[in-house]
Amino acid sequence: MATVRLAPGVALVTVPDRGLAVRTPDGTFLRVNTGDVDETELLAHLTTGLPAAGELAALADVFEEAGYTTRTQAPAPLDGRTVVVLGDPGLTGPLTRCVRDAGARVREELPDRDPDPARTAVVWCLDGPAPEGVWDEADRLPARGTAFLRCHREGAHAWLEPLACAPGDVTSAHVRLRRLAATPAHRELAAYWAGHTTPDGGRHTEASAALTAALLTGDLLAWANGAPLPVRRRLRRLDLRDLTVTEHPVLPVPDVAPLDARP
Repeated sequence: MATVRLAPGVALVTVPDRGLAVRTPDGTFLRVNTGDVDETELLAHLTTGLPAAGELAALADVFEEAGYTTRTQAPAPLDGRTVVVLGDPGLTGPLTRCVRDAGARVREELPDRDPDPARTAVVWCLDGPAPEGVWDEADRLPARGTAFLRCHREGAHAWLEPLACAPGDVTSAHVRLRRLAATPAHRELAAYWAGHTTPDGGRHTEASAALTAALLTGDLLAWANGAPLPVRRRLRRLDLRDLTVTEHPVLPVPDVAPLDARP
C-alpha cells in the first residue's frame, strides 16, 4: 500500500489559537476543520505516513480528493532522459547540478551512436561568442530526433537560443541570419562572430551562470513535457549586469533556391 504524503508545494501551517491551515502551492491559505480528529494525528498521518482509520481516514480522503495529498512518489521531471552537457565549465557546472536534480542522466560527450535519440538532449554552453561553424553539425541533431539547446556570451549579454527538437526547428544558423538581417551593423557583427576581434575580458558571474542554468533547465523541462511551440520560437537575451531577461520571437529561415535556378 502506498504511503500518503502531502503533494509537492502543499504545507500544513499551525496557526496559534486558530488551529491548522493548508497553504496551497499558489499561496492560498485554507482553514482546516478537523472535527473530532486530533490535529497531531492528522499531522503525523500526512507528514510521516502514520496509518489512518475511522474519522482520521475520512478526513485524509478529503485532502486526497482536493489534490493536497498523493499516494505515489511522482517521478523526477527528467527521469529517464539523458542530457549531454558540453562547453565551458563555469556554465556546465551549475547546469549539470540542475539537470541531475531534475532526474536526468548526464553525459559530458556526444555518444557515437545514441540508442534512444528521442530521450536525449544536447546542451552546449559557451562563455564567449560562438565561433563560426561550431554548431553546424549539432544543428542536424533535431532531424535525428535529438534535442539541441545552446547559449553563448557576447560581451555583457548572454544569448539563449531556441530549443530545437524536431525537423524544421530554429537552428543556430537561422538565428545568425535573423540577427544579421535585424541590424545595420551586419558586417561588423559578422566580423565579430568570425573572430576578428580583441578579447573582451568579460565572463559570467556565479549569479548569471546560475540563472542561465535555471533557464536552460526550464527549456529541458518543457522538452520533456512535449516542447510547446513557443519554447522553440524564442530567443532570449540575458543582461549579465542586472540579470534582466528579454525575449525575442524568431522563426526558421526557409530554404531559398540559388539565383541561377530561379525561373
